[in-house]
Amino acid sequence: MLIHFWGVRGSVPSPVGSSQIQAKIAAAVSRITPRDLENAETRMRFLSMLPDWIYGTVGGNTPCIEVRSASGGLFLLDCGTGLRQFSAFGRQPEDGRYNIFLSHFHWDHIQGFPFFAQSFSPSSRISIYTPFEQAEEFFRRQSSTPFFPPNGCFQAVENQLSFHTMKEGSELEIDGVKISCHKMVHPGDSYSYSFAENGRKFIYCTDVELQQDDFDTAVPRNAFFKDADVLVLDSQYTNPEASRKVNWGHSSFSTAIDFAAAWNVKDLYFFHHEPAYDDKKLEDILSAGNSYKKYRAGGNVSLHISREGQEIQL
Repeated sequence: MLIHFWGVRGSVPSPVGSSQIQAKIAAAVSRITPRDLENAETRMRFLSMLPDWIYGTVGGNTPCIEVRSASGGLFLLDCGTGLRQFSAFGRQPEDGRYNIFLSHFHWDHIQGFPFFAQSFSPSSRISIYTPFEQAEEFFRRQSSTPFFPPNGCFQAVENQLSFHTMKEGSELEIDGVKISCHKMVHPGDSYSYSFAENGRKFIYCTDVELQQDDFDTAVPRNAFFKDADVLVLDSQYTNPEASRKVNWGHSSFSTAIDFAAAWNVKDLYFFHHEPAYDDKKLEDILSAGNSYKKYRAGGNVSLHISREGQEIQL
């Protein structure tokens, strides 16, 4: 199973601004020594040693993750603006078949779909899976006038689409991958998805305000998360922010760490990043998370920041 991140931000797209670029340049320049400038090799070595927050960026597109099965089956998780990146730069399936799984229908998770170029091709076959029974209606309303040009409205793509309603507790199998969903606490509801193949399990869990009940091992439905190899989890806030934003539907990174440790998760990827956070802030959160894990949370979970362009091979 291959996992590729196309969009990792929450709420709204957050492109890198001029002040952030200037801060990166200033931070890089402050690290240069005369030896780093001797020749092309030393300059490249210097650049390669810069921290990720200086030399790259986490990215500013809203949620979209690509999953590829061992047999080449394609799964797309949510349709944020990252979907447009996949449409333009991703490896498209030769058979034109796309399987899209939607966590919920808040704007940041569907706003990329009208710009999914492949949806306009008559040769595409796009299957949309979600527990929300009104999915087709939501898509139809999203791509309608006056909010979108007449030639790009839902009627231009509806022949390529099919809608499938999932139910929690039922397992679906596509291209050898076993898929199930799990309802989470979020305003208007949101669903997590588990993808299992060849003894490995990947869980996509965006937009959730984790509750104490989610940690309860005596609740059978919670075993959904147990022993996951990779968990992509909403970690939008710091603890002070989470305490000010109760019932906003998102979790703090420290709560996410506690949750992953409680369910014996191997690798936790912070996700749905706060749009106000720059790359340095997110790097600091990862550092703080590792300190928290060491002194407070325990467990053997490894921590990562979800970044656009990043790939995981399971």
